[in-house]
Amino acid sequence: MRIILVEDEPDLGIAIKQILNQEKYIVDWVINGQEALHCLEDQYTQYTAGIFDWLIPELSGLELLKKLRAKNNPLPVLMLTAKDHIEDRVKGLDAGADDYLVKPFGMAELLARLRALQRRTPQIQPQQLQMAGLLLDYSTRTIYYLKKPVYLTNKEFQLLEYLMRHPNQIITTEQLRNQLWEIGVDSLSNVVAAQVRLLRRKLESIDCLNLIETVYGVGYRLNNCATE
Repeated sequence: MRIILVEDEPDLGIAIKQILNQEKYIVDWVINGQEALHCLEDQYTQYTAGIFDWLIPELSGLELLKKLRAKNNPLPVLMLTAKDHIEDRVKGLDAGADDYLVKPFGMAELLARLRALQRRTPQIQPQQLQMAGLLLDYSTRTIYYLKKPVYLTNKEFQLLEYLMRHPNQIITTEQLRNQLWEIGVDSLSNVVAAQVRLLRRKLESIDCLNLIETVYGVGYRLNNCATE
């Protein structure tokens, strides 16, 4: 899952980002509503959930949420706020928030509420993903090719998942960098190419050959598995 976190309190933002990273979420942390809106309008970045603080600079969390809903953006959103009056909660929920968490809160509760969002919107993360003999199992972070298993690191898993969701399409290096790495990764670095090489080795270890095609100068394409 890729989450956009909009929080202008440095200590809280750092704490939330750290706990989410530990839980294997990709997190883009921004500190004001305008920057968040820019990220959410980026056609190359797809978020699966948002955590919005209510009182943030430039564009409040509530105003940001209203702009999303006005554009029929269904992003599941958890609102964070120090406002604990019933009328404030009603206002946030009526604006389109999916859940509401009052400060101060425990990180365990934050994670539980994110899991609840996943259960209510199961399209966020299915249990398995299959394509041409290849099965991706979310519960074990394992892939199987013709019943042969291999464990993937978190980034390898995210990369393969994204490619499997876009089979036979040319995915640019920029798209992969924007979708699978957090904001701020050097656009000139070779992180994508390096990760593709590692994933290919894992796939070859279970005889899934020639799955990821390099489209030179552009990016990559996921083809059907083939054995030699």
